[in-house]
Amino acid sequence: MVRTTGCADLIARVSGWSTEPTYTRQVTEDGASGGFQSIGQTHAETLVRTTLAPDRGTASLLIHGPTGAGKGAFATDVIALLMCEATDPGARPCNECRSCRLARAGTHPDLVIGSPGAWQEARSTGESTVAAARRWLADASGAPISGTRRVVLVEQLERAGEDIQNVLLKALEEPTPRHLYLLLSDEPSRLLPTIRSRVQSVRIGPLPRGTLVALLMDLDRLPEEQALALARLSGGLAGRARRFAQRPEWLDWRRTTQTELLALLTRGWADRMAAARELIEQASRLTPRSPTADVAPDEPEAVRVPASAQRAAALAVTDAWIDLGRDLLVSAAGHPDQAASRELFADLEQTGRRIGAPALTAVLGVLDTVRDGIESNANPRLALEAAMLTWPRVAVEQP
Repeated sequence: MVRTTGCADLIARVSGWSTEPTYTRQVTEDGASGGFQSIGQTHAETLVRTTLAPDRGTASLLIHGPTGAGKGAFATDVIALLMCEATDPGARPCNECRSCRLARAGTHPDLVIGSPGAWQEARSTGESTVAAARRWLADASGAPISGTRRVVLVEQLERAGEDIQNVLLKALEEPTPRHLYLLLSDEPSRLLPTIRSRVQSVRIGPLPRGTLVALLMDLDRLPEEQALALARLSGGLAGRARRFAQRPEWLDWRRTTQTELLALLTRGWADRMAAARELIEQASRLTPRSPTADVAPDEPEAVRVPASAQRAAALAVTDAWIDLGRDLLVSAAGHPDQAASRELFADLEQTGRRIGAPALTAVLGVLDTVRDGIESNANPRLALEAAMLTWPRVAVEQP
């Protein structure tokens, strides 16, 4: 999530994206790729290997960073490192043994995965989400099945309320050599200070531009020009860039959504309210749906979409909206070269200047709050409609 504290701060963060190429791949003597497979996170890898060294005892990790940075891929590397059967600790993860393969597939018998959303869906009749989380954590604390340690992975922890976090805290306060907790979060600031104090923080951030371009060229076989364009559009976030590379329909959707948002600058309230629903519908077509997911009860039958899919779609729309607002803001401040989507929209600088930096800064703050609300189970459509009310009005220029 983007936290906007002012135009100068935003420009500093965007313009600080390094262009130094540092991409390399680890290959073992027999030609197989060994080691961590996530690229460009050398500091994070070194920190993890040091923290999890056999002589350091039991430790829990908080892997955090912006959405699309590649936290899941890095967590998979850590799980493979912990599960690997290679006799030489320095060769782990080998990515060849059965345990490495199961770890990377997410099917290792000593890997337990949970999240606030999963706990909510797993509730028994009349059971609260807190009770479901407590029950899940009790099951997760069981003995390892095939190895000496069980890895408990908790995703999207920032979406958990304080009561659930306190349940998790009890497990973190009494670590055992048989269990290691991996916590993933987009926003560690939303976690209890007592949780943050009991884990080793590991940040996964944007990659240097040259690193990401080389990665896309190597792994996704993209020509250099296309790889550079995706690296810019993703802001250096490897997960987002690779999604664009592997699912071009997401890139097309992003451009269509941002084009519609730009057009809404000159439209009235009725068009904006209708657009909020349409944007969710369009995004939901690209969002995987659970066949058992609940359907939002306040939607007409013709447009009913499972509530979980609506939430994921609304978050995708909000993220694209925040990216557009950032590009407009840096353009309005006289730095159009720092706008990731400048190659898609030629008039970003002119539009940004017409809106003005103060108004754009305020809008980004609202969008940040809206995203928080959607993650906290606010009605996705109503949340986007509220954001539409603060989207600036720009008069149509007369020829």
